[in-house]
Amino acid sequence: MEGSPIPVLTVPTAPYEDQRPTGGGGLRRPTGLFEGQRNYLPNFIQSVLSSIDLRDRQGCTMVVGSDGRYFSRTAIEIVVQMAAANGIGRLIIGQNGILSTPAVSCIIRKIKAAGGIILTASHCPGGPGGEFGVKFNVANGGPAPDVVSDKIYQISKTIEEYAICPDLRIDLSRLGRQEFDLENKFKPFRVEIVDPVDIYLNLLRTIFDFHAIKSLLTGPSQLKIRVDAMHGVMGPYVRKVLCDELGAPANSAINCVPLEDFGGQHPDPNLTYATTLLEAMKGGEYGFGAAFDADGDRYMILGQNGFFVSPSDSLAIIAANLPCIPYFRQMGVRGFGRSMPTSMALDRVAKSMKVPVYETPAGWRFFSNLMDSGRCNLCGEESFGTGSDHLREKDGLWAVLVWLSIIAARKQSVEEIVRDHWAKFGRHYYCRFDYEGLDPKTTYYIMRDLEALVTDKSFIGQQFAVGSHVYSVAKTDSFEYVDPVDGTVTKKQGLRIIFSDASRLIFRLSSSSGVRATLRLYAESYERDPSGHDQEPQAVLSPLIAIALKISQIHERTGRRGPTVIT
Repeated sequence: MEGSPIPVLTVPTAPYEDQRPTGGGGLRRPTGLFEGQRNYLPNFIQSVLSSIDLRDRQGCTMVVGSDGRYFSRTAIEIVVQMAAANGIGRLIIGQNGILSTPAVSCIIRKIKAAGGIILTASHCPGGPGGEFGVKFNVANGGPAPDVVSDKIYQISKTIEEYAICPDLRIDLSRLGRQEFDLENKFKPFRVEIVDPVDIYLNLLRTIFDFHAIKSLLTGPSQLKIRVDAMHGVMGPYVRKVLCDELGAPANSAINCVPLEDFGGQHPDPNLTYATTLLEAMKGGEYGFGAAFDADGDRYMILGQNGFFVSPSDSLAIIAANLPCIPYFRQMGVRGFGRSMPTSMALDRVAKSMKVPVYETPAGWRFFSNLMDSGRCNLCGEESFGTGSDHLREKDGLWAVLVWLSIIAARKQSVEEIVRDHWAKFGRHYYCRFDYEGLDPKTTYYIMRDLEALVTDKSFIGQQFAVGSHVYSVAKTDSFEYVDPVDGTVTKKQGLRIIFSDASRLIFRLSSSSGVRATLRLYAESYERDPSGHDQEPQAVLSPLIAIALKISQIHERTGRRGPTVIT
């Protein structure tokens, strides 16, 4: 800390009308918008900082991290300069700006920070032509609840100025403390650059039996694994935790160098985009495979020969095997949470364990109240996200370590574990069809007309014959959620059609991006008989899909011949 105090400037600006966070305090837009539109990023950052009460903001500590995508370093510099000017006392930042979303949640909770800012667009592509995002996590480490997101949006619509210290420069590569003297500030502004993995790794050590996992990966019956970080944030975590700490060979980890454009790929861990891992697993050399998204909160599990574990099955299997984890043996199991579109496989496990299941809208923020109040300690979503109350975010690496713990305890392969689960609880055939990049007006009218159709009383009892299948409508609704903790009501969270055989169709608009719309169609069918457990999900679900397409007219009204992505 040398020289004259750094000046604090107030810069005039004008509001943008499109800065409504799309859930969890996040704003996701094309990178070019953040780069090219004057004050677009400063406006949103000021709105986030101003949403924190002044008495809580002055001198507080916040955490800042990114998934390493293009524009992150520039954005971090702006966040630092504005945090200093707005009275934040200390920032904790991952070295080189890198921090996974689970690690940010971990650090917020560990040091009791006021919140955190995560620069990520999750599983969306990076680079100049990709997407960029800003996400705000609150003091419990979880995504901002809707009341905070609404406050951010209201501020963004009336913003007239923002505060910044444009001459403040930090060295993201140098571990340790950096202090800065600011004009009209009594205390120096402090930045601490930390190892992105260490604090999070220490938490994982308290949850898992690392000795058992290390024996699995290094012992005489060594399980060969293949883990794909997809050139996102998880590279350093995979190398330090799975390779250095748990003994997996260095060549078990691939695509572990974070790249600004993720190597030109979608950092999305599913069968459509994680093809490098899928092909490696199909060869039969590896017994366990996993991939992570850009910011490390989502994951995919594959078994030998490319055996795919659906996210809903993964959640249910984790729930059924929680005694394999020391953390749950000590803490017990209080309840489970799942998003409404997630399959009901979890519910069958919960019933057998006599614990409640809380069905929420899509979005991890809805689980935070449940976990904070002690109602549940395992939650999951069909979008490849699972986590427990050790954090307030979904956690990809945690889920992978759970799976390795289950394999170590049961001494079975991934496929054997899944098939045993199906034999005990039945199989929930499940698919999600994403229609991406649609015109928002078109999707609005599709959903409006669908809601009018399926919520009309005359729709109940209707029968749909497709081939040899006849489906009778038992129940329909527009899903709404009443938070059992604070009574908050969240409406219009998707349209549900439940048939007499418990099959389900769900239509939902995704709010993850504000530029074009994504319409999601979910289909689920239950099969108890083990002789029916070896069918292809899309073949089993094709009659339901035919019904969905007929009543929604998605293809006719969008001009699409099929979905963009099927998971």
